[in-house]
Amino acid sequence: MENSVSTTAQENSPARVGKVAFSGDAGEFFGIWIVNLLLSIVTLGIYSAWAKVRTNQYFYGHTRIDSQPFRYLATPIQILKGRIIAVIIFALFFTASSLSPVLAVVLALLFLPASPWLIVQSLKFNMRMTSYRNVRFAFHGDYAGAFKYFVLLPVLAVFTAYLAMPWVLKKIDRYICSNTSFAGQKMHINTDTSSYYIAVLVAMAAVMGVVTVMIIVGAVLVGVMAATGAASAGVATVLITAAVFVMYFFAFALSGAIYHSMIRNHIFERTELPGIAKFKSEMQVMPYLWLTVTNLLAIIFSLGLAYPWAKVRKAAYLASVTTIAVYPQADSLVDQVQQSSNAFGEEAAGLFDIDVSLA
Repeated sequence: MENSVSTTAQENSPARVGKVAFSGDAGEFFGIWIVNLLLSIVTLGIYSAWAKVRTNQYFYGHTRIDSQPFRYLATPIQILKGRIIAVIIFALFFTASSLSPVLAVVLALLFLPASPWLIVQSLKFNMRMTSYRNVRFAFHGDYAGAFKYFVLLPVLAVFTAYLAMPWVLKKIDRYICSNTSFAGQKMHINTDTSSYYIAVLVAMAAVMGVVTVMIIVGAVLVGVMAATGAASAGVATVLITAAVFVMYFFAFALSGAIYHSMIRNHIFERTELPGIAKFKSEMQVMPYLWLTVTNLLAIIFSLGLAYPWAKVRKAAYLASVTTIAVYPQADSLVDQVQQSSNAFGEEAAGLFDIDVSLA
């Protein structure tokens, strides 16, 4: 009873509210990135473990909440060991698949039930290697839950012509958040299905609008081609092809910006660490669309050299639209994560392209 009263009093105490601060610099990170890249090439990928740790330490260390930075605790050796094992398994998988199509199908079927384990191990490692105020995060999900939300429900959604997929995405996000804890306190999340369907419908409507514009532009160009004769047919064909490519890219970027913005805002609004922190996201579609498009174009036209600038720019934007309310209880938290960690799950998940990120 006393603990309940104490928790209530702490929750009612004035919270320190402020934006997440990101102090990374594109020029500074470019120096880290280019050295990482060159050394990874020279060492045939071995240095990539050190590169990953240096990159994560830079971004974690330059991200602050309530003037306190995050820390990335993994060591290069942890990453390297996990990466070597994962590469060996991937090589065996690739070799066996190239020898026999039947064997490839068998291995794919075997990999499907293994993927939930990889996802859980990846989340556990990433959480344990993340700390704030010298207190680490933890993930408490298990194989059964990951199999249900990452394999079973998506497969069943296929039989609904993907109409159930927004509901499935909500269940996946809730599974990850509700099994994440900080200082022994699990996150509380209360997302609703309707918000996911609305986000999907708005994104689809935006795509349909772009497609409509694409059809109109195509019709106009075809009309111009017919009116001016065959001499301009080649030019018109090039223009139509270019227009289709640009519109397709814009439709993809716009729909992604709409969905990501709406769902991120919803998740942050409905998620909290009781008595420790509450979250708020104010991401807007057009600024995020501009960020995504310009970052991609900069990377393409700079032949990849603008990647550090784009990564820092995105981190700065996400921080600027995120507000955290920190309660006084956060000042006296104790690290409760003591289990040993293994990087294999994270590296294997990365090699097999398993995305376990939230919106």
